[in-house]
Amino acid sequence: MVSLLALFMGIVAGLRAMMPLAAVSWAAYGGFLDLSGTWIAFLGTIWAAMLLTVVALVELVTDQLPNTPSRKVPQQFITRLLTGALAGAAIGAPYGTWIAGLVSGVLGAVAGTYGGAWLRATLATSFGKDPPAAFIEDAIAIVAAVVIMMLLPGTPTV
Repeated sequence: MVSLLALFMGIVAGLRAMMPLAAVSWAAYGGFLDLSGTWIAFLGTIWAAMLLTVVALVELVTDQLPNTPSRKVPQQFITRLLTGALAGAAIGAPYGTWIAGLVSGVLGAVAGTYGGAWLRATLATSFGKDPPAAFIEDAIAIVAAVVIMMLLPGTPTV
């Protein structure tokens, strides 16, 4: 189950690169994802949560700009692989499966990058313009990240 959640969070990284790190950071800070004693414990600090949230919000804005490069160019693609890997590792770390989480996060990031590009292009074509498609993709990434964190084993339900 944990590796599957890491895979899904990797898919979110393919949609919005910084969203998964902000989500796991807030989950760790809030005590829903126990990263204490792991190499990735720094994500559980308030400073990491705030910084990653700001960066994720900036990404939501810059993604709307016409000069933003494709998510498939090397710099954007590698960033998504790295953030998917880190978020996946964070999801797996409390359960002793950080390597499986890391690999799942990378695989999800590949799928999310290409699948997200296809979905957005398809939606933009049907709308006749890109912004509505981008907003839908934003919403999917935000909701998915929250739901994934809520599905972690041991996470209290709302």
